[in-house]
Amino acid sequence: MLVISLMSEWVALGIWIGGLVVLIAAVLPAVFNTFGGQDAGGLFLTKAFEGYNRLVLGAIVVLAAGMGWRAWNAPLQYAVGRGEALLFAAMVLIAGVIIFYLHPLAAARQAEAFALKAGEGRKEAFEAFFKLHMPVRSLYLINLGLGLFLAGARVRTWIRRSEGVV
Repeated sequence: MLVISLMSEWVALGIWIGGLVVLIAAVLPAVFNTFGGQDAGGLFLTKAFEGYNRLVLGAIVVLAAGMGWRAWNAPLQYAVGRGEALLFAAMVLIAGVIIFYLHPLAAARQAEAFALKAGEGRKEAFEAFFKLHMPVRSLYLINLGLGLFLAGARVRTWIRRSEGVV
């Protein structure tokens, strides 16, 4: 069961981190270099990030289940460390704020801006959208950094424990 738990956790963390890297490094540039207009590209990206957010929710469930199992059943070498738990909790908190509050609000503001014709306050609507969207982007990047730190902390802890340094 330990192997299944660890493997599932690594896959979930890989999806969380890797999914965001793919969106940032490949999808965003492709959309802005391919789609004809801001509206079509913006709508596509909103849907892409909604799909990513659903994957993150699944990753949270898998990671929480695996870490919960390890907290109760794993040998000391693979037990959940305090740092690992705190990093994961911070990632979940940030993801929750994005998924359940900021992203829906940003998507609604984006839809309002797209619905307006030029000259009917469209510029102001887009400014309101981008003003909200900046913190969302920052939080995604912070979560990416925390995910990388979590992966590194897990490996570091396991190596130290296997060498007898606790």
